[in-house]
Amino acid sequence: MNEPSDLSGPTVVAPDNSLAPRSTQDVLKPIAIEDVVSGQFDQDADGVISPLMTKRVLAPQAESPKLHKVLAQAGLGSRLEMEQLILEGRISVNNEPAHIGQRIQYGDQVKVNGKPLRIRIDPPPPRVIAYHKPAGEIVSHDDPKNRPTVFRKLPRLQHGKWQSVGRLDLNTEGLLLFTSSGELANRLMHPRFGLEREYAVRVLGALSNEEKQKLLDGVMLEDGMAQFGSIENGGGEGANCWYRVTISEGRNREVRRMMEAVGHAVSRLIRIRYGAMVLPHGLRRSTFMELDEADIRALTHAANKGEASQQRANDVEPDAVRPHDRKFKNPRNRAFGAPKQEQGRSTQKRGPQDNSQPDPLKTSVGYIGADSLSRQRKAQSPGGRSGGPRRSGGRSR
Repeated sequence: MNEPSDLSGPTVVAPDNSLAPRSTQDVLKPIAIEDVVSGQFDQDADGVISPLMTKRVLAPQAESPKLHKVLAQAGLGSRLEMEQLILEGRISVNNEPAHIGQRIQYGDQVKVNGKPLRIRIDPPPPRVIAYHKPAGEIVSHDDPKNRPTVFRKLPRLQHGKWQSVGRLDLNTEGLLLFTSSGELANRLMHPRFGLEREYAVRVLGALSNEEKQKLLDGVMLEDGMAQFGSIENGGGEGANCWYRVTISEGRNREVRRMMEAVGHAVSRLIRIRYGAMVLPHGLRRSTFMELDEADIRALTHAANKGEASQQRANDVEPDAVRPHDRKFKNPRNRAFGAPKQEQGRSTQKRGPQDNSQPDPLKTSVGYIGADSLSRQRKAQSPGGRSGGPRRSGGRSR
């Protein structure tokens, strides 16, 4: 199915095509610029949603420890003795009388006979979900204009609240990460950690080589200089031209403003990657998937490597731009995983293996989220638990 000329609304998928079976490998394959240009992205994103994807719930977390057990482990006595203290009203939690069977969590204040008790409870592990944002939703808890927000469609979090890892503006779609950890959110979005954001962007008119180089060298915006890490042609028909661009920060409407600075209006913008987390085919619009522990560790590791790479980049001179490099890669871009340059080695002799960042779109496996999506799709199969990417409906509970 070819992409319509006006992509302001969703692509309609015929029933016979939407129900056509797809292999697991196709579902787990990352979104590539070719999929966007061909229209396959829209077919997948607006396909039929399984009835098992309707519940906006998360997998249960491990239960918090019971109060009498924590008190016993603190050396105050046996569990039976601690239960007796609770019955006598001598234990309080957050200045409220405790009760038998009460569970406590990280941050709770426990007092014995009115005196604070120092106890050690590990904070809950961070939770991360990947959401496929459609155009027309804003990334805000409160909106004076009462427009649809992404937070209305997110699953209920038992403790704390979801924090978005950066933002996407009203008309931008694609991958949006949320986490229950403010520290992790900061590490993933702060420019000094160097995590690349990758977009498929459609502009009016083709970019000249001079304009591409200007976008790589940097253009002056109202809030300072901005530059792309790389620009690659994506194709397109007529006056609409697609490009695959990367950037290592997330200022408001930055990609759109950069394109406008060189005289090209953006008609469509899709984020297809954040760091090593790639938008997979199986994650349809307005659905989410929860990353498992291994994927969260990989995401955190990528942020840690980004910080180390940025520190190394500050200690060396930026590479010279090679005139013959037609891939339009910005050699000053320092994303996570950038190799440390050896002293005395010429920077002009770097081979293909020295790219600043591994390219998850060159392969269908090995990117963050593949295992999580695979397991959740298996869980939603007949006989499995309800899980996986979910279609949200209505307001948050």
